[in-house]
Amino acid sequence: MPSWQLTSVGCPKVWQLSPMSRGGEMVYIPDDSDFSSFRDQCESLEGWHCRYNKNGVTVWSQGQEESCTVQKIKTRISCKDVPAETLYDVLHDTRYREKWDSNMIETYDIGRLTVNADVGYYSWKCPSPLKNRDFVTLRSWLPLGNDYIILNYSVKHPKYPPRKDFVRAVSLQTGYLIKANGAGACVLYYLTQVDPRGSLPKWVVNRVSQFVAPKAMKKIYKAGLKYPEWKRKHDPEYKPWVYPEQNTLPSVSLAELSVQHAESLENIDETGLSEDHLSTSDHEA
Repeated sequence: MPSWQLTSVGCPKVWQLSPMSRGGEMVYIPDDSDFSSFRDQCESLEGWHCRYNKNGVTVWSQGQEESCTVQKIKTRISCKDVPAETLYDVLHDTRYREKWDSNMIETYDIGRLTVNADVGYYSWKCPSPLKNRDFVTLRSWLPLGNDYIILNYSVKHPKYPPRKDFVRAVSLQTGYLIKANGAGACVLYYLTQVDPRGSLPKWVVNRVSQFVAPKAMKKIYKAGLKYPEWKRKHDPEYKPWVYPEQNTLPSVSLAELSVQHAESLENIDETGLSEDHLSTSDHEA
């Protein structure tokens, strides 16, 4: 989960339930209809506004900046010389993520739900002077021939409550669509709708679409180019996302989990923070 999911502007509260939670009360594992719906959202242009289109990377948004809603942001990048299955491995491999995701603070798997679903933790560095955020999410994945989908949404786990040193954000719907694109190449879509639990300054959303999102997609692409060589030296046969019999995570029951409602979490006001205090690295595209 990349580090640029700050997609709310100036809203004191967001009373929106996760699209993945079917009414908002029961935790469930996404089924074929959820994966199909997510794919349709990635591939559709209707209702999306192009915010950035340079060097093979496109960023769209859905929702008005001035309204009190949580925006959706969607990105697309063409990945020459990276097969779809390689990028799928990159996005699953938590050990490799620390090599390319410089904004990640910590990530780990908490437990296994089924052969294609688990619960995990992810924390990331927000552009200074914003406070760092973290998530606990239910993640599910589905290979579709030569294509792949990975989805997640936020849940509560009793052993992993919000921490004092992070703002617990809420993923309403986040995921990747990886589409094969000829021999040895692919197209990656990333779509996210996140409540960052904060009233954020308007410049944050502009920076996400114009700088942070394109940079993050390019990082994933470069990680895909380097992954085969790295994997050959680091347990090349170990891929529990492909071979579930390799998975040694403790089992987690759906009954242990509950939907993470945004309104139950602390909401902080960061609208007064100035863009002038950003570090140099935050400006890089």
